[in-house]
Amino acid sequence: MSVSVEVAGSVLHIRLDRPERKNALDPAAILTIVSALERAATNDALRVVLLSASGDDFCSGADWVATNREPGQRPRAGGIQRRLPLQAHRLIQQLTEIQLPVVCAVRGWAAGLGFQMALAADFTIAADQACFWEPFLERGFSPDSGATWLLPRLVGMARAKEVLLLGRKLSGREAAEWGLILRAVPDAALDDNARVLVDSLASAPTVAVGLAKQCLQRAATRGLFEAMEAEATALELTSRTADFREGLAAFSERRAPEFEGR
Repeated sequence: MSVSVEVAGSVLHIRLDRPERKNALDPAAILTIVSALERAATNDALRVVLLSASGDDFCSGADWVATNREPGQRPRAGGIQRRLPLQAHRLIQQLTEIQLPVVCAVRGWAAGLGFQMALAADFTIAADQACFWEPFLERGFSPDSGATWLLPRLVGMARAKEVLLLGRKLSGREAAEWGLILRAVPDAALDDNARVLVDSLASAPTVAVGLAKQCLQRAATRGLFEAMEAEATALELTSRTADFREGLAAFSERRAPEFEGR
């Protein structure tokens, strides 16, 4: 199996596990991740998702060799358009829409779909020398997996064009400086930094975190009034949770809250 899916307490750990191919994702691997996220979305015991990889690289993108088995064979007309919404695009949609925080740990290559997975996660930490790259134009085809939506909103149109059209590669440190990811750290500190962040989110008020994430995600395509309407609905829901009551009690008692994710 090229993807490992494990549940440890309240954490769903999805690990890409095909290091000999730089963790390139074939259709079966993508389906495994999508299915794991779909199950997690309805599992009230889970509070955070950790996305990582085995070996020296995070993900070199979609495995076109596995998708097109005949050497030199062109995709069947319409085949890509039919498959993408159920494969790579569904994966990015799940990462952005699931009402659990997603932490992504990146070392080595994060190219193509791997790059977009890192962008779609809520918190991405990368090794200083990780390499983020959009190889599409260099391979002779146009971008996919949300690249043309995610990049401009994070770094602006000029830099998005530099990355997508000119093939600019970014180190982990540069990606953090540009605001593409949360932070870059020395390689040896990557796993510990990701674990600290996961532990923090696993003790957060999960319902409130999920609804705040949803509001942020949808605000990108809404006006101010619509965004505030969504905030009002989310606040109504979070005010009915046990974590809301615990937060108020902790504030009045001048102690740290102990959230249970309910």
